[in-house]
Amino acid sequence: MPTIHHTEIYTQYQTKMRVRWLSVSATMAILLSIASLPLLTQNTINNYTTFTSSFSNFLKIFRSKTVQRGVADLIVTNGTIFTSDDSLPFAQSMAIRSGRIIQVGDYSSVQFMSTQDLAGPGTRELNLEGKMVVPGFIDSHVHLISGGLQMARVELHDVKSKDHFVDKVKEAVANMKQGSWLLGGGWNNDFWGGELPMASWIDDITPHNPVWLSRIDGHMGLANSLALKLAGTSSYMNDPDGGAIIRNSNGEATGLLVDSTMKLITSCIPEVSVDVRREALMRASNLALMRGVTTVVDVGRYFPGSSTETSWEDFSDVYTWADLVGKMLIRVCLFFPIETWARLRDLKYKAGPKLSEKIYLGGVKAFADGSLGSSSALFHEPYVDEPHNSGLEVADINSLHGMTVSADKAGLQVAIHAIGDKANALILDMYASVVSHNGFRDRRFRIEHAQHLVPGMASRFSEQAIIASVQPDHMLDDADSAIKKLGIERATKGSYVFQSLLASGTKLAFGSDWPVADINPLGSMRTAMKRIPSGWHEAWSSSECMNLSDALKAYTIWAAHGCFLDKDVGSISPGKLADFVVLSTDSWDEFSREGSAYVEATYMGGIRAFP
Repeated sequence: MPTIHHTEIYTQYQTKMRVRWLSVSATMAILLSIASLPLLTQNTINNYTTFTSSFSNFLKIFRSKTVQRGVADLIVTNGTIFTSDDSLPFAQSMAIRSGRIIQVGDYSSVQFMSTQDLAGPGTRELNLEGKMVVPGFIDSHVHLISGGLQMARVELHDVKSKDHFVDKVKEAVANMKQGSWLLGGGWNNDFWGGELPMASWIDDITPHNPVWLSRIDGHMGLANSLALKLAGTSSYMNDPDGGAIIRNSNGEATGLLVDSTMKLITSCIPEVSVDVRREALMRASNLALMRGVTTVVDVGRYFPGSSTETSWEDFSDVYTWADLVGKMLIRVCLFFPIETWARLRDLKYKAGPKLSEKIYLGGVKAFADGSLGSSSALFHEPYVDEPHNSGLEVADINSLHGMTVSADKAGLQVAIHAIGDKANALILDMYASVVSHNGFRDRRFRIEHAQHLVPGMASRFSEQAIIASVQPDHMLDDADSAIKKLGIERATKGSYVFQSLLASGTKLAFGSDWPVADINPLGSMRTAMKRIPSGWHEAWSSSECMNLSDALKAYTIWAAHGCFLDKDVGSISPGKLADFVVLSTDSWDEFSREGSAYVEATYMGGIRAFP
């Protein structure tokens, strides 16, 4: 997409802000003129310094009064409020004005204030009747528009057999026009014993429609024979760098493509229209609010082998549009492909990191390897079930190092996907090299997933101040396959070591990777606390179980810290945006023990957003 388009979008923002500033400036000018009149008549302004000093003092008085003496829009009382703020871990009440929290405390303190300065004719009161309140959840890793699109496509998350897989495709294609693409995903072959699907499963029922169905992790997909033909794919093609064409014993392509080879198919799929993507944002945002999620870190529709332009197109066509017309329902922190770091640098220089209270410009993201389920996560040792395969290095490490140095020097936050133990080691080494090259600062490098680590590696995250952006529910999908692919010892000692990372002093930022896993923080926290996959009777590495307080912080204040949003969100603290969730439980002890609750209401900026 031409850069000029993004400049035009930014100009619209500037125009919008100028209108607001002119309105405020006119009001302020009148107030300042009245307030300054005595000074003008007594001193005749023969000393410019004296005047500017008086002007500054007036502004200080004006600001302090508006902050300290304003009337609250909402007073929340009679609850158990987990604040995620260590200076006051629990509270009973809070007061909110203009979308931000102005006071937090026990009931008596806010009650006193409500009879004095805070309550007015328009002040509303929310009596929680003992219910628990937590800060709005921050999902630290989503593909938001991809998830919204997937909600309207063939959904294969619940498929448990080959027949069920085929029936789902048959049902979906029945009402489609010939020639149109059948798209969907979410399948997990481990749910039906491990056998990988093949084009031959669905060719007979899709003779006139090309098909592309991505695996649950997004690092592998199945194409039918018609799609392979349209893409010009043949069994004689060599595997490109960072990808693989899965073949049968006769060397014939089965229809499965891994990581960078997926571009052969995805480049042939017609681009989704702007209107469809905008609808996807609305669907995704409403689902997020239903689950108590008020802020997400969106890493975009960019995957190995896909276009680097999709994230920028979604930024200009979808997010900016939604904000300008008042349809942004949640807050987003956007990450862009690292290949486009210079474009993000220029945009942040012009617009700053915060376009509005709904849209933040985060940083850049890259990939080091694939996924465990697709056998493309990069390990030091080979896969147990594939002795000649240790995974894929999906990006050239020297090129990645150069882009990371440049992006970091430009002040951008960098997040890199690494799942296998070798991939994590490579990125930790590279981050250390970048710090040595560019010097120390508060950069908050991130590793996305950090799923499998060799013993002792957890401490390196803390030593290097790396954010571990992890997704607890991935362990539910990987539990059985990890043992098959890695063996019991490697799977047990080095997988999803959340408590080890915490014990080392590492900040965890929890997320879902939706639509790879469900966007459901309460379920995800329970997974981190219990670590019991479906069909298991005991925890997967019980020593790595977390407590509720830490799990909540990983979805709130630590998640906010992980994307530089901790001044605005992440805790129920004075001055922060009033994003909070009312839960069904009224017992902290029961919640801590069982981790079971559901969302009763979600508030954005003190306004009820769900239901």
